[in-house]
Amino acid sequence: MPLDPILAHLRGAPSRTWSLIITLYGDAIVPRGGSVWLGTLLAFFRALDIGDGVVRTAMSRLAADGWLERNRVGRNSFYRLAAKGEAEFAEATRRIYSTNSPPWPGHFCLLLPDAADKATLEQAGCGSIAPGVFLAAHEARADGLQLTVQGDAATLRALAERAWPLAGLAEHYAHFVASFTPLRDFLDAGGTCAPLEALAARVLLIHQYRRIVLRDPLLPDAVLPGDWPGRAARALCATVYRALLPASEAWLDANAIDESGAPLPRSDAIFQRFSR
Repeated sequence: MPLDPILAHLRGAPSRTWSLIITLYGDAIVPRGGSVWLGTLLAFFRALDIGDGVVRTAMSRLAADGWLERNRVGRNSFYRLAAKGEAEFAEATRRIYSTNSPPWPGHFCLLLPDAADKATLEQAGCGSIAPGVFLAAHEARADGLQLTVQGDAATLRALAERAWPLAGLAEHYAHFVASFTPLRDFLDAGGTCAPLEALAARVLLIHQYRRIVLRDPLLPDAVLPGDWPGRAARALCATVYRALLPASEAWLDANAIDESGAPLPRSDAIFQRFSR
């Protein structure tokens, strides 16, 4: 099926298992309560041809780095996102699954922040047009001088291209669309996936998409090129995600186990993703 080339690409980069684990938690485990049996994770990653030893090593690394917390019940281990991971995923979830950009005031903010704020501004998606000079599409919280930058669409678009790596982002979005279009076409034609296969495809979809969208400043349409591939990428991601949800959630219903041995409860909120 169209998933095969995506899996083949993943197998070429096995060192990224820890990042896939974070994607799996944020997308599928946290909505169900957050804690899951290690055996559930091992079964999932076998579908990606990632061995148990690689997964165990990645889980240990994430726990040591403060991203996961482990709880033992008898001989079984259960893992949940630590507070550090939950805080980062709250904002990431909004950026990944929302279909609407925040309202734009029609101008940029030029920021000359104190040194302590520079890293925070970069992480918040602000662009840089000169050393120590940042540009924000929306209001930004930072100590220091802030100026309003106004102009026509062409002027603001040129400024955006200078401040943010839009050409590189466009290439990543175009590659994402090319990679997942065969899967979308397969599903649109009535193709079906087995439950575990559907979850694997869903996690790979979000994994690849989040790596791009979390680097995207999500600029307003008014300052983006008319053929901006981020729009097509978001629409494709939403379509494929919705198509994979029923089967992938069925696998989790049957296999995602908590400390009591009961299945993790399904969250209806997950079916609202990409709807607003």
